Amino acid sequence: MATVKFYKSEEQVPLEMHKVRVVQKLYLPTVEERVKKLAEAGNNTFLLQNRDVFMDMLTDSGVNAMSDNQVAAMMQADDSYAGSETCNRLMKVIKEVFGTEYFLPAHQGRACENILAETFVKPGDVVPMNFHFTTTKAHITRKGGSVAELIRHEGLLPQSDNPFKGNFDIPALEKLIEEVGADHVPFVRIEAGTNLVGGQPLSLENMLQVAEVCKKNGILSVLDASLLQDNLYFMKTREEACKNMTIKEIMRTLCEKMDLIYFSSRKLGFARGGAIVSNNEKLILKMKEYIPLYEGFLTYGGMEVRSMEAMAVGLLETLDEEIINQGPIFIEYLVKELNDYGVPMILPAGGLGAHINAMEFLKGMPQSQYPAGALATALYIAGGIRGMERGSLSEQRNPDGSENYAEMELVRLACPRRVFTLSQIKYCADRVKWLYDNRHLIGGLKWVEEPDVLRFFFGKLTPIGDWQEKLAAKFREDFGDSL
Repeated sequence: MATVKFYKSEEQVPLEMHKVRVVQKLYLPTVEERVKKLAEAGNNTFLLQNRDVFMDMLTDSGVNAMSDNQVAAMMQADDSYAGSETCNRLMKVIKEVFGTEYFLPAHQGRACENILAETFVKPGDVVPMNFHFTTTKAHITRKGGSVAELIRHEGLLPQSDNPFKGNFDIPALEKLIEEVGADHVPFVRIEAGTNLVGGQPLSLENMLQVAEVCKKNGILSVLDASLLQDNLYFMKTREEACKNMTIKEIMRTLCEKMDLIYFSSRKLGFARGGAIVSNNEKLILKMKEYIPLYEGFLTYGGMEVRSMEAMAVGLLETLDEEIINQGPIFIEYLVKELNDYGVPMILPAGGLGAHINAMEFLKGMPQSQYPAGALATALYIAGGIRGMERGSLSEQRNPDGSENYAEMELVRLACPRRVFTLSQIKYCADRVKWLYDNRHLIGGLKWVEEPDVLRFFFGKLTPIGDWQEKLAAKFREDFGDSL
């Protein structure tokens, strides 16, 4: 990767290796309007309207900026239902990038999870993973299975010097397989760039060790590669064994040891869609019948063909170090800005975005008042910034109806790739700093409408007391007529 230093030492900032050619106008409502819009959205940042959001840091899923080559490729799409040349081009690229012969298309990552669960999970099964993701867990439990989280203990420490906090606990994996029996473990899921614990990566060495344990016990190894792009960057820059390898060599070394790989191209490839890929024809044939049943024909799987063309180019661009480094270096810059100020952040900086430790930020607030959710709403009031709660609101209740409190209460400030300028990142840091200085004003939330499944997507809450109005009043006092 190119190294560019500034002459003045105090001006060391991330340097984008791209230029902006298309722009979208933004709007920042007044702080009073933000309080009103938040109430209308049921204090759920998912339900805010984009027109009322200044910086949309909810997710990096499907909102990354495409390259000029991706946009150009969309114009050659072949929309034939069967025998599409677009499908043929995508299959060729998937073989080039992953080294796999077989490919099943799906409309996005959770569709792949549905197909995996339908095919392999039966009641009583246990699926080990370094950490769960919301939709993955929901699909597995829907089929009567359960999830075993086997991340190493460092993964749940808010701050650590471990560069690979997403790593599997290998002895714990071996012990679990011995206890429940390999027949009750349909597959082991490896999530690159562990989402719910701060986008923390796994080392290549650790993922290969997991694959070896699976092979020894006759269990399928399944890689969720949705966040693999950032994980590749971290392996290249943090893992000694990978420093002299190309991104393609790291990718191939990893993928050739996996039985199945699936991904959402809303993240990997910067397009819209998903896929399951493998070199095992028997496994593909087991899942194949579900594609026409749940997704679409085998040439598109629910994807729009222009998105498939963009995916093909985007996957190839994943092998370019100057493209995959932009997200992590912007995230690292934001995390450092906030950590230096004293804001409790998840360290080291991971992929996806900057993650605020809401339990520490709002020390003393009980989890029953959903500190991560409360902090996410406070941040919208403070700056029109839409982050995502990654804590207890994102969990699902226990079968007996009791609350299942999350291991960590995080607010994720996602950094969609090539979307924000450095001045906007600095604005975000400024508003979080102000909020931290006024954290004593932030109160909790309680449910008013709670869905049974994936409640964080469309449930509604209300503040406990009038703390949001007090926070807005403090903003007006400190910022005057500023937005």
